[in-house]
Amino acid sequence: MTLQNKKIRIGILGCGAIGSRIAKSVKKELKATYRLNGLYDITHEKAYQLEKSLKINNLIKPSFKKFLSSVDIVVEAVNSPDTAWIIKQAIKARKHVLSMSVGKLLKSSDIFRLATKNRCCVLLPSGAVAGIDAIKAASLGNISSITLTTRKPPGGFGHNPHLISRGINLAKITEETVLFQGTVDEAVKYFPQNINVAATVALAAHDKSKVIIRIITSPNFKVNSHELEVLGDFGRIVTRTDNVVCPDNPKTSYLAVLSGIQTLKQFSQGLKIGT
Repeated sequence: MTLQNKKIRIGILGCGAIGSRIAKSVKKELKATYRLNGLYDITHEKAYQLEKSLKINNLIKPSFKKFLSSVDIVVEAVNSPDTAWIIKQAIKARKHVLSMSVGKLLKSSDIFRLATKNRCCVLLPSGAVAGIDAIKAASLGNISSITLTTRKPPGGFGHNPHLISRGINLAKITEETVLFQGTVDEAVKYFPQNINVAATVALAAHDKSKVIIRIITSPNFKVNSHELEVLGDFGRIVTRTDNVVCPDNPKTSYLAVLSGIQTLKQFSQGLKIGT
């Protein structure tokens, strides 16, 4: 069975800012190849408001199981402690998954093995940083080091438990301040809503031990920026991406959402489902 002549049934798991924007893009820009067929969120009101704004009836499913049975591909946009488990359940149900919470997959190699076994795809968007394809190519040789420096306005770190525990008052920061420097695992742990790009870089490099993350803030920063420096046998890569923040969520770059939409667009061009 193939879906070459059928629209791909797509479901949005997590109806917050990111999930909502992707859902609206599916309805508008990707309607030639996708059909929005399911919404699910543990906060029912979020799903209800999204369904209402989309003006499509019967999208909300009463359970996660019913949601999975109604779709071919799941857009994961939940970013919760259970994200990896949720993605695993989708793959067990033989569904493709676009994961927007890449940081949750950093220690989940079993998910990728399961996806291969079940002939499912786990799609990881490039996110808000340039140079991911170049890092993948460089990883075929030797990479000696990768430094990712992320700069965001203080508003992008509001209510962060790690900063609160360290007694950092974002409102009192008046100049450029380093909030964090350390490993990818630490960055994803302490800044789960801000630094998915760190996990994306590490997965592209196939060796997170080579990656150092720096997170800097200043009230003078007006955009979210990600600067990459990669050194290896191939030479040197330097990229910088200055991102406009997502209008619905200051913790997310607009490009990250767009990269998810583009990943869906590319995937649909060659997708075949079935055995």
